[in-house]
Amino acid sequence: MAATVEDRLKTMIVERLFMKIEPDRIEESKSLIDEYGVDSVSLLELVVGIEEEFGIEVGDEDFSVANFETVSALADFVRKRMP
Repeated sequence: MAATVEDRLKTMIVERLFMKIEPDRIEESKSLIDEYGVDSVSLLELVVGIEEEFGIEVGDEDFSVANFETVSALADFVRKRMP
């Protein structure tokens, strides 16, 4: 069974940000910034991770807090741009 976009995002977030949490412990609706300590530098790392993991390009116009607030928001963003 293929991993969902959300599962792939959680794994990528934990690996790229060296978080000390299991990917499945990240709640999809909780704020990555407020709950998990993601800061502006981390957000840039997530952009690179999304581009590599999903083969999509994240433009400057896409870089808004709303797209990166939660795993659910990230998943919606990725799905809209996937081929």
